[in-house]
Amino acid sequence: MPVVVDSDDDGTVAQELELEQMRSTLEEAIVKMCSTPLENRLRLPRLALSKRNRAVVRALNPMLVTYLEASRDLCETDSIIFGAALAVCRIINAKLTMAGRATGQSSAIPAWRIRIEERIAKARALIGRLICFRSGNTRPRIVRIVRMAFAGTNVSLSQPDIMQKLTAL
Repeated sequence: MPVVVDSDDDGTVAQELELEQMRSTLEEAIVKMCSTPLENRLRLPRLALSKRNRAVVRALNPMLVTYLEASRDLCETDSIIFGAALAVCRIINAKLTMAGRATGQSSAIPAWRIRIEERIAKARALIGRLICFRSGNTRPRIVRIVRMAFAGTNVSLSQPDIMQKLTAL
């Protein structure tokens, strides 16, 4: 749907026909969201703050008032707001995907757990290299990794008691 620039308003506004199309899209999205369970909702993309997108939001905001005034509880208000966001995405032709739970991602490992497991793996690799160094392996790569591990500390590889310090750590 094309959006026309209005020179009097110093912004963008939609024409009368487009407003009716927007209103019907909004109504359809709100009705659909009120009857859709939370876990089956579409995943909304992050939208750019372009003039066109702002114009669509400005055009839909006054239409939302009647729905929000008739809202009885917070769940219904949430469905109305989500429906309005869905209507904006449909009007500007944004790509919509299914929510994570509906696509089978609920069994996936959470991101926080993956990050922790990666940190543990890196720490184990570093410990293994420190053990190699302590055992007498002085290959340049091992020495470089040990130097980087002790960067910012007062431990230097040239100290005579470095092996004792590594054993104590």
